Parts: sequence; structure tokens; C-alpha cells
Amino acid sequence: MAKQKTISVKGTEIVLFSKETEDFISLTDIAKYRDAENPSQIISLWLRTYSTMEYLGLWEMLHNPDFNPHIYEGFKNESAKPHFWMSAQKWIKETNAIGITSKSGRYGGGTFAHADLAFKFAAWISAEFELYLVTEFKRLKADEQQRSSAEWSLQRTLAKINYRIHTDAIKEHIIPSVVSDRQISFVYANEADLLNVALFGQTAAEWRAAHPDAKGNMRDDATLAQLVVLSNLESINALLIRDGLSQSERLVRLNDVAITQMKSLLAHNSIKQLEIGNQKT
Repeated sequence: MAKQKTISVKGTEIVLFSKETEDFISLTDIAKYRDAENPSQIISLWLRTYSTMEYLGLWEMLHNPDFNPHIYEGFKNESAKPHFWMSAQKWIKETNAIGITSKSGRYGGGTFAHADLAFKFAAWISAEFELYLVTEFKRLKADEQQRSSAEWSLQRTLAKINYRIHTDAIKEHIIPSVVSDRQISFVYANEADLLNVALFGQTAAEWRAAHPDAKGNMRDDATLAQLVVLSNLESINALLIRDGLSQSERLVRLNDVAITQMKSLLAHNSIKQLEIGNQKT
């Protein structure tokens, strides 16, 4: 799970987290807008209604192949009776639901629901509260998208700058004085693929063959960590070229650098630190 985030809705702090590509919002925090002392009871009151049972069941059947529809039908029928009672934990356990989940912990714990369901709960709490929640949620997602685009542009720009340094070294130390355009292109392709093999384990042609429907190239598909290492490899390769090392020697060294740097970035959360730094600028 990604790090939790918080938005403020009409003076109420609402915790969110992302699971894979889906956003989950705290029902516990939303319920506190109605009753700060007994949020779990507010959630249970919402869960016991027929309309809620019907909506939750339909959502699960659309998104959850492991959902138990037979148990759900029983709950839905019972929800029309005055004695019916439902808790989030019971709903999750009995039906294998994924739209609602519970998190433990003194800070940030409680009952969470997929954004689709959380908005429905917020509307039941208050139409005004739902509107403010949706507005703040959209603002948060827009900010995240903007930061993500800025980080991607930064790394692509860095890669292009280092690529220019890299190609200048090729012109100076590898390309003979008199060659055809085809030979020049062939040398460039070899050097680009030298980095591709060192970092990605395959050439550009091999990647295209494995991804025939891809819109971009293998570097467009790279992660932020890979782009950082790629930029470093381009600079290092330029120095190795000037030192007169052969391609086979450089491939071994560049691959060793790529492995070491990727391990270091992932082990010490250096990518997270880079992201935080970019957000502050």
C-alpha cells in the first residue's frame, strides 16, 4: 500500500490510501462528521439499509470475481427487516468483499472503502459533505497528476542532456573520419543498445518484438529509477569511450553499475527522496 494521504473536508480530516491503482477513503473519518464519538455505529447504520446492501452487492459483482453472491442475496433480503444489523467486518468476512476494508493502527486505522463506495456513504451522511469531499478528492488527484508529469519531464530532460554528451563522445572516439550515413546510424544503434542491454537486458528491437502494441519505446516505458540509472550510464559510457575501452568491456562495467545503482535506489528509498525533493521545488 502506498503512503497515506489526508484531505480536509469541512473541517474534518479524511485519510486516503492507494492500493495498486485504486483509491480508498476512510469511512471512519467521514462518519466522524456525523458522530465523532461513535463512527463505527454510523457506518453500521448505513450498512443495514436495503439500498446500501444492493449498491455494495452490485459493485462487488462488477469488480470482484471472488465475491459470494449467495450470502449477499441473503443479507439483502434481511436488510428489509427492522431487526437487520450489519458491520463492515461481517460484510467483508461473509461475502469476500474487496470494496470495503479495515486497517489497524492508532493513526490512520479504521474502515476504508473504494472511492465509488465512499462517495455513496458521504452522500448518505450529507449531500453538502459529499460535494465538498468529491471536490477535494479531485483537487488531490489533479495535484498528484501534475507532480507526476513534472517528475517524468525532469527525468526525460536529464536523459536527453546526457544522451547528447554520450553521442558527442561517440562522434569523437568511435566513428571513423570517412563513413557512410548507414554506418553512422549502425554505430549509434549499437551504442544505444549497449545501454539498453546493460540496464534492461534486451535491445530496442527485442523490446519492440515483445511489445508490438506499445505506443512508445522501451525508455518511455521505463520506471523513474531506471531513468535515473540510464542517465548515469550515459555519462559513464562517455568516459569509458574516451578511455578507449571496447564495447564488450564497457558492457560488463555498465551492467555492473546498473545492478549496483538499482539495488541502492530501491534499498535506500532514494527514489522516494527524489520525488519529495521535486515536489518541494
